[in-house]
Formats: sequence, structure tokens, C-alpha cells
Amino acid sequence: MSFFQLDNITFGYGAGSGPVVRNFSLRMEQGEIVGILGNSGCGKSTLLRLIAGLEAPAGGRILIDGRVLVDARQFVEPEHRGVGMIFQDYALFPHLTVEQNILFGLHRLTKKEREVRLREMLALVQMEGFGKRYPHELSGGQQQRVAFARALAPRPAILLMDEPFSNLDAELKKKIREELQELLRAARITTILVTHDREDAETICDRIIRMAR
Repeated sequence: MSFFQLDNITFGYGAGSGPVVRNFSLRMEQGEIVGILGNSGCGKSTLLRLIAGLEAPAGGRILIDGRVLVDARQFVEPEHRGVGMIFQDYALFPHLTVEQNILFGLHRLTKKEREVRLREMLALVQMEGFGKRYPHELSGGQQQRVAFARALAPRPAILLMDEPFSNLDAELKKKIREELQELLRAARITTILVTHDREDAETICDRIIRMAR
């Protein structure tokens, strides 16, 4: 059995608006990085919201490591899915420091466990020494690394990335793509990257799936 499965996922926003996602299936192995490539409006970002539990599909099922997250009989809430997500604008909390942003989802750990995990994440993204800074004091690339660390800190089973380079200029985008590829390999985390840019997907992903409306 594959580590991650989408089986015939279908979703629409209501009567009269046809399905945004129709009978979409996907199999992934643990540690694999898959790119979902498509134009605006094809449903690729909606697909991430379905996996994260921010939307409920009209049909189909979702499994991670043999555990059913969604089918006709059950719906696991987002906070219990083990899914990490990085949004287009990184969604860092501006009033929290780098350390506080990374620690935000670790309230169930002891103080010592939180401190250990924080050090691990800062080391992974090479941001030691930046823990007391606020997001507005960081470059775009540094903000993305903090968002990556925050998403990985709770040890999710899968990481979802929604157009993570859309706000970067061409020169910075190239640099950050290469950095992100190294981080994903180092973390060995199963990842889905949604993008409209083929070069993004080709640089980072093990394979690419085209999604059309």
C-alpha cells in the first residue's frame, strides 16, 4: 500500500457550479516529492485544502499511512490529520518572533521537548541566531525558511506547499528553489507542491502531475 492515497476525490462549491475537482487519484511513497502543475482555476489549491481538511470532498477518500482521513463515513478534523501546510504568503504571525512562530503548534510538548525541537528546526533551516527577530526583520527567503520550520516542527506525515514562490522576484526565486530542495531532502518528508510554474516543479519534485480544469 502507498504511504499517501487520494482515491477518486471530487469537490464542487454547490449546485449549478460543476465540480472543481473531479475523480482525482494519486499515490505517493514516503519521502516522495510530487508537483501538481496547472493554470489558475484548475483546482490544484482546492486539492490541498481537501487534503488539509479545510474543505470536505463530495466523494472519494484520503489515506495517510493506511489511516483513513476522509471517506463516506468519516471526516478527520484538520488538527488531527498530521498535515503541514505552507501558504503563498507564508502566513507568519507578525507579532511573534521566529522562535515563537516555530513553537506555535507545539503546545502539547513539554518545555524541554519544545526547546529541543526548536533547536533542531533552527539548525535544519540554518536560522540559528535569528530566533529573537520578527518576520518584518527578515528577507523573503528567510521568511520562507521560518515558514518551513514552523510547518515541520510538529512532525507532520505530509507537507503541502501552495505556490510558495509566487511572491518572489526571478533571481530570488531561483535561489530559494534550490534551498528548498535541499531542505526537503534533508527532512525526508513526503511533499506535495502546487505551482503554475513548470520550472518550480522540475527543480524540486521527483515527478510532476498536470492538472486541468
